[in-house]
Amino acid sequence: MALSPSPSSTIKPHFTISIRHTHQLIHPSMAMMKASLLLAFFLLFAGTLARHQQQGQQWQQQNQCQINRINALEPFDSLQAEAGVTEFWEPENQQFQCAGVEFIRHRIQPGGLLLPSYVNTPHLAFTEQGKGVLGVVLPGCPETYESSSQQQQQQQFSDPSQRRGQRIQDRHQKVQNLNQGDVAAIPAGAAHWIYNDGNEELVVVVFFDTQNNANQLDANRRRFYLAGNPQAQSQQQQGQWQPRRQQQQQQGQSQPGSRYQGQSHRNAGNIFNGFDVEFLQEAFNVDRETAEKLQGQRDQRGHIVRVQQGLQIIRPPQSRQEQEQEQRGYGNGVDETICSLKLKENIDNPLHIDFVNEQAGRISHLNNYKFPILRHLQLSVARGELYPNAIQSPQYMLNAHNLLYVTHGSLRVQIVNSQGESVFNDQIQRGQVVVIPQNFAVIKRANEQGARWVSFRTNDNAITENLAGRVSAIRSLPVDVVANAYQVSREDAQKLKYNQHQTALFSPSSSRGQGWGGLLLN
Repeated sequence: MALSPSPSSTIKPHFTISIRHTHQLIHPSMAMMKASLLLAFFLLFAGTLARHQQQGQQWQQQNQCQINRINALEPFDSLQAEAGVTEFWEPENQQFQCAGVEFIRHRIQPGGLLLPSYVNTPHLAFTEQGKGVLGVVLPGCPETYESSSQQQQQQQFSDPSQRRGQRIQDRHQKVQNLNQGDVAAIPAGAAHWIYNDGNEELVVVVFFDTQNNANQLDANRRRFYLAGNPQAQSQQQQGQWQPRRQQQQQQGQSQPGSRYQGQSHRNAGNIFNGFDVEFLQEAFNVDRETAEKLQGQRDQRGHIVRVQQGLQIIRPPQSRQEQEQEQRGYGNGVDETICSLKLKENIDNPLHIDFVNEQAGRISHLNNYKFPILRHLQLSVARGELYPNAIQSPQYMLNAHNLLYVTHGSLRVQIVNSQGESVFNDQIQRGQVVVIPQNFAVIKRANEQGARWVSFRTNDNAITENLAGRVSAIRSLPVDVVANAYQVSREDAQKLKYNQHQTALFSPSSSRGQGWGGLLLN
């Protein structure tokens, strides 16, 4: 069938369709219908092509997990400020690309304030050391913290005109006290700040899930500052961090396939810097000088500033009910709104321990049941401790990637990929990070001093499958399956299944059949 459109290439009401053997004219309505079919086929083809391209991009992203070698990573870069420093792990490292995550560490000096900002991804902040205050601004939630003197004034002066000339009191959303072991959950786009009100350095490590559904931008963490001028410190350090990157590349910490492009974390200024001063004057109803200070162009302090004479905020004492709820760590039994959800939970609280072996160590988890806001963030956290020379059962994670950060001591870790190849067999020292991709098998052993770590998972109910021990995949198999799979006798197959009496955490003497079985806490 030959279609002959007009020379102008536009569809006209009449077509002459020559059909082999018949040579008859087709009615114009039939011609229009056939043209519509051709257009439909074209659109279908274009849609199919787009889907194939999208699948190709997804395959390329998934192909980042074809990892032949994993390294224990240390901070790749840092950004110094007036009252602290932020350290960055290389976001383009293949491990982070595979898991779709990023990782940083804030070191805030006493009296230091991490300026308010928000990020395009949900993230979890773990307080490794020190104490402080965290403020999170949730859109649409009420300002429930206000000074008692303001309440007294409102009761004394019922007419607003009578309160003119009185000192303006403060009112803001609730703040959280941060202590060692606290995990804070911060939704994507929620403005937040941190203040060190202690006498020692406050160390907070932050885990970002860049592939989370809440992130509608690209797969990069982007921080939007509400105040300050982060560029000021960045410009002063242009010549300082380049040698560090080159040194780590020479040491092999930047793997082949890593395509670090640099300075992605170095903000050019806060968001008000991009607005006209006149617009800011009108929006905030302030004078020009104040509007210019909003932009922070002359601010040379960086993103962590020193607060003179302490930070004056409203921090009412906790009621007994709040303290009990803090200890329990569970919801109130009904659906909670985002405004009433707890944003912080202490994973070092003994009540959160899920498994303990008095001769080997203990494991604690925070999932969507214990910490309901994690259901919204689709993330979870685990805290582990191994006593000297103790071993954690070889295992893999069914439904999540796992970022492991050592906080005390060191671990000997082995990781195996789907080809049965060892991709990591080394020590992980304090302050180092390793990403364990989903389904990759891993085994851990503590050194002579023992070890503690925190793990961030990309699922709010991450599931682990042990491969050895009292509750494990091998023990769950029929003995004949074990015997035939490993070409051993039934007697040896029974030994594989039942010789290890401990569960998940094995004491150093467990290989000789000693020790006790551990306790599983519901």
